[in-house]
Amino acid sequence: MRASDLLLPMPQGLYCPPGDFYIDPVVPVASALVTHAHSDHARSGHGAVLATTETLDVMALRYGGNFTGRRQIANLGKEIFINGVRVTFVPAGHVLGSAQIVVEKDGMRIVASGDYKRRRDATCLPFEPVKCDVFITEATFGLPVFRHPDDGQEIGRLLHSVAQFPERTHLVGAYALGKAQRVISLLRQAGYDKTIYIHGALEKISSYYQQQGIDLGVLAPATLEKGNRNDFAGEIIICTPSAFSDRWARRFADPVTCFASGWMQIRQRIKQRGVELPLILSDHSDWDELTETIIETGASEVWVTHGREEALVRWCELRQIAARPLHLVGYEDEAE
Repeated sequence: MRASDLLLPMPQGLYCPPGDFYIDPVVPVASALVTHAHSDHARSGHGAVLATTETLDVMALRYGGNFTGRRQIANLGKEIFINGVRVTFVPAGHVLGSAQIVVEKDGMRIVASGDYKRRRDATCLPFEPVKCDVFITEATFGLPVFRHPDDGQEIGRLLHSVAQFPERTHLVGAYALGKAQRVISLLRQAGYDKTIYIHGALEKISSYYQQQGIDLGVLAPATLEKGNRNDFAGEIIICTPSAFSDRWARRFADPVTCFASGWMQIRQRIKQRGVELPLILSDHSDWDELTETIIETGASEVWVTHGREEALVRWCELRQIAARPLHLVGYEDEAE
């Protein structure tokens, strides 16, 4: 069987003709397999959704219980047959519940990685490389210039700033699913044991993480009902990036605006966001991790999607690995 007979890019997303299902479709379809619960990969309105328990739960939190006609749980490492196609979900290390989707038929194995990272993360299971014929990789940070620094170093910079400016509130922008909880977890690992305050938009998902046994320590809502703005001096507040432009953010004591993102390596993005303390923390693999992962899979062919596709395709070609960009649309690189 040729790879293109098993999976092919369509306007709706990656389609499996023999299985008659899509992977991470960007529009409602009859049958969707979903790698993780970020909104550019997990959309509502599908007839049926197959995903990990955590992904299904977070989709329900975000979209309501009727986000799909039918839910089916994919247990990690357990094979499922769909119209004769063997499907297995394997940890991707991106966020809680994230998975690669392994699709096999007639001796052809394709791994659709979704989004993935290789760094240790206490809030989700680590990425597991799978030997395959074709590896479908993201390329969010698919340029050699992108090499993420040590996570502990970045959290250390935040804690140093908190100690240096005890009269100011530190507002840390982090995406609601995955990044916010990872920042909190990294703070706890660094020994920060004070209450961490969170924006209301983070409460449901952070509570769900805690229900799954992930230790985030003591969290409290970042409201001013407890007193005046100076009550938050010296505190750390985690919020959504969009909250920086809200009146909400101006309520706090001379806030230090921080943003946790892999894009904080780019000065223009720092300036555009008005960020005072950029924190280079990403839930995606950097250039070295992308290329090392491709080698680990042993794939003879690589398909590259949503990101800096051309550079990674060229890297593969120089190493006699067949490669092609998929040019899929509808996947964002901002919410990382």
